[in-house]
Amino acid sequence: MQNRSSAVMQQRSEPHTSLDDFPTPPWATRALCEWLKSRGEDIEEFTVREPAANRGHMVAPLREYFHRVEASDIHDYGVGFPVRDYLFGDSEPVHYTITNPPFRLAEEFIAKAARTSEFGFAMIVRAAFLESVGRYQRLFAVNPPSHVLQFTERVVIHKGKLSEAGTTATAYAWLVWLGDRDDCDTTLEWLAPCRKRLERASDYEFAA
Repeated sequence: MQNRSSAVMQQRSEPHTSLDDFPTPPWATRALCEWLKSRGEDIEEFTVREPAANRGHMVAPLREYFHRVEASDIHDYGVGFPVRDYLFGDSEPVHYTITNPPFRLAEEFIAKAARTSEFGFAMIVRAAFLESVGRYQRLFAVNPPSHVLQFTERVVIHKGKLSEAGTTATAYAWLVWLGDRDDCDTTLEWLAPCRKRLERASDYEFAA
């Protein structure tokens, strides 16, 4: 019998060679953008980088809010984005970086985004990412996020396919670093239920 305890079901351990193909539902990205707008951020004037663009399920909603989206991925998923390894080579600064990073490389993605994002950056991660003594020492004690945005609804993220339906035992949150922070404290906020309001039927027309 399969062990379906949350301790097991919340694991997301990928082989070293894995592409970590976990498409993000577009409504979850819109939730972050709406939060940024609610803070008075004029994101429609700025450029955002999505360096793990996959098949574009995060790129599409970012284009609804930002002036320009610079999208790429280390793998060619057949949708026309430049093939580029985000962690190697120089990257010109952009205003924001927003992505769902490969889980095993999330800390490296955060470090790169911190160096190349003028106004701020955000990473969607499973809530358990906030755990770990090692991660605390390497990351959170040195450069804590300005905001942790915890979803109150489950964000259904399945390997290899964007899915409108389904369930998950994994909780997700946005970790946000904003350049205009005036202290080093992290603010925990809850994202109120918003899937029904932010989801579009067209989000899943070309789901793969």
